[in-house]
Amino acid sequence: MPFASEQMQSVVEQQLSKSDTIKLRNKHIGQACQLFYRSDPLKIVRGQGQYMFDEEGTRYLDCINNVAHVGHCHPEVVRAGALQMATISTNNRFLHDELVQCAKTLTSKMPSPLSVCFFVNSGSEANDLALRLARNYTKCQDVITLDHAYHGHLQSVMEISPYKFNQPGGEKKPDYVHVAPCPDIYGGQFTDNMYPNADLGALYAQPIADICERQRAKGQGVAAFIAESLQSCGGQILPPAGYFQRVYDAVRNAGGLCIADEVQVGFGRVGSHYWAFETQGVVPDIVCVAKPMGNGHPVGAVVTTPEIAQAFHATGVAYFNTYGGNPVSCAIANAVMRIIDQEGLQQNAHQLGDYLLRGCSQLKQEFECIGDVRGLGLFVGIELVRDREARVPDTKAAHWVVNRMKQLHKVLVSSDGPNENVIKLKPPMCFNHENADEFLLAFRECLATLTQDQLQSRAAEAAAAALTNTTNGVIATAADTLANKTKMFERQDRLIKSV
Repeated sequence: MPFASEQMQSVVEQQLSKSDTIKLRNKHIGQACQLFYRSDPLKIVRGQGQYMFDEEGTRYLDCINNVAHVGHCHPEVVRAGALQMATISTNNRFLHDELVQCAKTLTSKMPSPLSVCFFVNSGSEANDLALRLARNYTKCQDVITLDHAYHGHLQSVMEISPYKFNQPGGEKKPDYVHVAPCPDIYGGQFTDNMYPNADLGALYAQPIADICERQRAKGQGVAAFIAESLQSCGGQILPPAGYFQRVYDAVRNAGGLCIADEVQVGFGRVGSHYWAFETQGVVPDIVCVAKPMGNGHPVGAVVTTPEIAQAFHATGVAYFNTYGGNPVSCAIANAVMRIIDQEGLQQNAHQLGDYLLRGCSQLKQEFECIGDVRGLGLFVGIELVRDREARVPDTKAAHWVVNRMKQLHKVLVSSDGPNENVIKLKPPMCFNHENADEFLLAFRECLATLTQDQLQSRAAEAAAAALTNTTNGVIATAADTLANKTKMFERQDRLIKSV
């Protein structure tokens, strides 16, 4: 591994204790920047493959870091970035092979006619630019987004992120943003148990068609529909079959463009396809990519059609991003895409994802607290419930499991969804069968302990209720006896006075 000795020396020479790091963070880092495991945060000093290590050398299995796509500190990625950084790092106004090779490789993974790239530094920037492209091309302002969606932290994309603006302190949704139901067939507006024989794709697409119709009736049109191909913050949501096809048709009939946000789920994570939108058989007008593209390095891109790109150029306003498309970022992105192909990571995601889903489904048969298991490739969600029949979310249990997995088993997972009751798995793509078994074994122990604790708690509650009922019965009997004795004494008293 490049710089192995220097890396270890750097770790050894860490000067700050964990408590000192926390004190400095509390003093100098904005409190809005929240930590994982806030009651007992991790101080991570090193990473390798699918593992992270704290300051004491404790190893944690990373099941949540979809940013380190090909594995933490992959030697080829490190080598590519270091070599290019030692050679030249400048902006993309100069010719450079890494830039054009990156664009060529990226677009070769896309369906036609997606063949033109704009390079940026993050998913937030990518989605912001996608909105600019759509609004410029359509000459419309309105955007359709999905409930619980999150598309980034810039003002323009916060406006289309209900995951943020619906929070108590969130800013008011602008009138030009329209929110459609999240296509969650387990816990959403239209569920598979409420509509067992219905076309759920059509049901969930209809509200978007209605929005488009209202916009056309007002003569305003639609600039874009934007959605994650698989919603992550919404709780690892897989849209029903045919959903995006119907939505795209409705939006395009209203003159709008369709934007696929692949920031979380792109680059082979779903296993069966390189891009998650391909699982629905659609071709977007604009695709946004980032996070896994740089394996931890800030790099992203917007890929679109020549026609849309040309309309942007025709404004006469040049697009320039100081760091977007710089040689170092592009060298790293090129290395990531090579590694995905050379190491068969997409195929690994497909096979291992199936294995994980089977294992989680078996746990569902054993534990009533699992309401649903869903996913594609290495993008898996396990929904915890208090009542499987009523599908009542169990937020408390999910938080308990997340913390126990970290504290006892040294396995890092997270929870998300509107009720924060969905355990999320999106590990580095080098995750293997041994890792999957380690997760499944640890998760099973957590569920077994959780179930036992819940049963004991219910038994204690039942005993307390029975005791209360018994006590109330005794008190009532004593009260009746006292009342009877009082009446008897009153009669005796009246009798004595009458004599």
